[in-house]
Amino acid sequence: MKQNIIGVQQVGVGIPDVQKAWEFYRRNFGMDIPVFQDSAEAKLMTRYTGGEVHARSAIMAINLQGGSGLEIWQFTSRPTNPATFELQLGDYGIFITRIKSKDVAATFELMQQQKLDLVGGLKKDPGGNPYFLVKDYFGNIFQVVPGTEWFRKEKHLTGGVCGAQIGVSNMEQSMKFYGELLGYDKVMYDASGVFEDWKGLPGGANTYRRVLLKRSVENSGTFSRLLGSSQIELVQVIDRKARKIFENRYWGDAGFIHFSFDVRDMKELEKNFAAHGYPFTIDSNTSFDMGEAAGHFSYIEDPDGTLIEFVETYRIPILKKIGWYLDVSKRDQNKPLPDWMLKSLKFSRKKD
Repeated sequence: MKQNIIGVQQVGVGIPDVQKAWEFYRRNFGMDIPVFQDSAEAKLMTRYTGGEVHARSAIMAINLQGGSGLEIWQFTSRPTNPATFELQLGDYGIFITRIKSKDVAATFELMQQQKLDLVGGLKKDPGGNPYFLVKDYFGNIFQVVPGTEWFRKEKHLTGGVCGAQIGVSNMEQSMKFYGELLGYDKVMYDASGVFEDWKGLPGGANTYRRVLLKRSVENSGTFSRLLGSSQIELVQVIDRKARKIFENRYWGDAGFIHFSFDVRDMKELEKNFAAHGYPFTIDSNTSFDMGEAAGHFSYIEDPDGTLIEFVETYRIPILKKIGWYLDVSKRDQNKPLPDWMLKSLKFSRKKD
């Protein structure tokens, strides 16, 4: 099935103030290209919003140096509710989103000078890779990691999203799901114990199994050169009972709400996942329209209920000022778009 999954398109993040959050992501992560900005009712998501239709405002932003985006999502018909308990490492769901950097140490020093909310100092993961953690204005944790793939050279030290850390209850079951079904089949490390780099984090004194996965097959398809590669760290806590990050809350409430993949041939994908026991729980059936972007989206749940979104894009805005919208559905989806075409998105940049 992995041949139908091009790469990570974005991670969704529930926020009480979408504009304030986007300001943070622009200034600190270079996420200044809005693929879409839209306000509407989330009519198809009632399964995850208490059976009621709720209105929301959303911005999908990317960094043109490469990487995946952030879908910044705010309820406008109800408050955005935080968790009622302290979230800890290993709780089920997306606990941390990964951001790639040209130079991790230099990025740390810059963010330290800017007095951002850094979680400890420079660290190394079990594979010896340097990283550090930083919180946004709303307490969401981002892990800044080394990046090697860059789509366009710009001044920002960081690129876009390049993966996530996901809490799971059964490592073998989750490795099968993310490995066999989503294509993250290459183990970068598999380590167990109490970890030095997690000291001081919520739950950091507990015992864990950590597995870092990547795809052994390179991404291919329409947006593959821009999105680049990604990694997923699965985390299972051994000596504590974990809780669901969105326990008694809605999709869209505060935190990382879904992990989204750019895909092709949604109908075939639906058949394949259903055959493996993971039917679509949400399906836009034919298309969605975000005003500026259009396509077909669906959702499944991983073994612990973490929401995985699939998006088959039909139309994206290249240069909205002159009405240039690209219908990618009419192109060969096995071939990347020309670099110059995607680089034209720079003319839509939001400048501070």
